Amino acid sequence: MTDQPTPDASGTPSYTYADAGVSIAAGNALVRAIAPLARSTRRPGADADLGGFGGLFDLKAAGFTDPLLVAANDGVGTKLKLAIEWDRHEGVGVDLVAMCANDLIVQGAEPLFFLDYYASGKLEAGVAERVIASIAEGCRQAGCALIGGETAEMPGMYAPGDYDLAGFCVGAVEREQLLTGKTIGHGDIVLGLASTGVHSNGFSLVRRLAADKGWKLDRPALFDQDRLLIDWLMAPTRIYVASLLPVLREGRIKGLAHITGGGLLENIPRVLPADAHAVIDAAAWEQSRLMAFLQAQGAIEPEEMARTFNCGIGMAVIVAADEAESVAASLTAAGETVATIGHIERGARGCTVSGSAGTWSAREDWTATHVG
Repeated sequence: MTDQPTPDASGTPSYTYADAGVSIAAGNALVRAIAPLARSTRRPGADADLGGFGGLFDLKAAGFTDPLLVAANDGVGTKLKLAIEWDRHEGVGVDLVAMCANDLIVQGAEPLFFLDYYASGKLEAGVAERVIASIAEGCRQAGCALIGGETAEMPGMYAPGDYDLAGFCVGAVEREQLLTGKTIGHGDIVLGLASTGVHSNGFSLVRRLAADKGWKLDRPALFDQDRLLIDWLMAPTRIYVASLLPVLREGRIKGLAHITGGGLLENIPRVLPADAHAVIDAAAWEQSRLMAFLQAQGAIEPEEMARTFNCGIGMAVIVAADEAESVAASLTAAGETVATIGHIERGARGCTVSGSAGTWSAREDWTATHVG
């Protein structure tokens, strides 16, 4: 509800921005509150001070000599609905940064700086601070600086309590280290790095299942009595930057695919040459309890799982066969859970995921293919 305008001496209503539902003071207070969060993300090239019309970044100070800039932007999707409904705002900022930073690393780019867009009908400072604190945490994990953003208060645009997020990240890669996938060849190995859960894709289906099946999200999960189901669902997206950057700089990775919307089937082909086809064995890693739960609750066919969810693999790493073991060891030492999930063979650019009867609860052998 907006305030009523105050009459002036003549009795004519005198309007203010606050009467329309926008509090300039609240916005300024939020900027002051989040300034220390931004400063905590400082890195060479950025001092992360807020308040100007634009954020600055010094590529020379960051150590680059012949860089290409790489940019990405994304949101969190309908996972935000669960965050709002269940007051779980502490992880969605990590999701926001992850969806951008993981897209940069697949081209070999180091994330440098991040800007956020937070929009709501009425600014609730406590919620906004928790979200932006989470964004700062994501920036620290990705090694990029939070150098600015926009907080928009727009009465009438959003339902009470709702907000939306968007993020924009810029990275850089030395020209000769740009990862294009052009060196990927037949016989190369596909490694999979474990996800932390659903990440930030497929939540429209998750929420539909929750509504139709009457899930009690505030109760322990059926598959884990020690953890609430909402905690499983809201686990932040894993950021793979810190573990991948050293191996990338050594030139030991041929291609990377961030497994987001479209799953394994549609994301791996995005980094392949025209005559390369990825063959993925669904039995090569253990299906997570969360993914098995989602599949069982929705009676979801394996083919649909492979193109809707990450199915437990958040990043695919393509390496030469003679490098697979050492790269897997390096990534394991950096904290990743790594599995050899497939290989590259000659064929139309695409991906085939297959499993035998029993794999992903299939009643019979199955195959799913995407070409393009």
